[in-house]
Amino acid sequence: MNLDSPQINWPNLSKEEKYQGLHVQWSGLIDPSVDAVANLSNASALLHSIFQWWWVGFYRVEGKKLILGPFQGPPACTSIELGKGVCGSAWAQSTTLLVPDVELFPGHIACSAESKSEIVIPIHTPTGEIWGVLDVDSEHLNHFDKTDQMELEKFCRSLEIIL
Repeated sequence: MNLDSPQINWPNLSKEEKYQGLHVQWSGLIDPSVDAVANLSNASALLHSIFQWWWVGFYRVEGKKLILGPFQGPPACTSIELGKGVCGSAWAQSTTLLVPDVELFPGHIACSAESKSEIVIPIHTPTGEIWGVLDVDSEHLNHFDKTDQMELEKFCRSLEIIL
């Protein structure tokens, strides 16, 4: 299987094969010569096309808020306060949050009633500051696991060269 081909039949691959393909394709797409918006737009499109998640996107830190960045999926919340919801909590705690059922997360911000589970990964600058977060939502309960966490954290570390 040629994982750098754009003609891959993603739905037929295992989760592990999809992540392998993600990393291969991302290494060919990431472009440090252009701004973060261009790269993050491609990143969200690539993640969305491979995994078909309900919503995939980025929020960037501006002061005490996360502000919506490039994303794929239905319209989203445009700003989230530090410590609020899953995204604001992941930012405040500087840790990945894997939420099997968003209805059980205290203070969950419902940007879409279709979202049932979520994973949020803080993204750091090369100097170690939190730049923002990668937010991924699924319309299925218990959709994300430790494999998703490990692979998405690896993916987010690859973004450091463009921030």
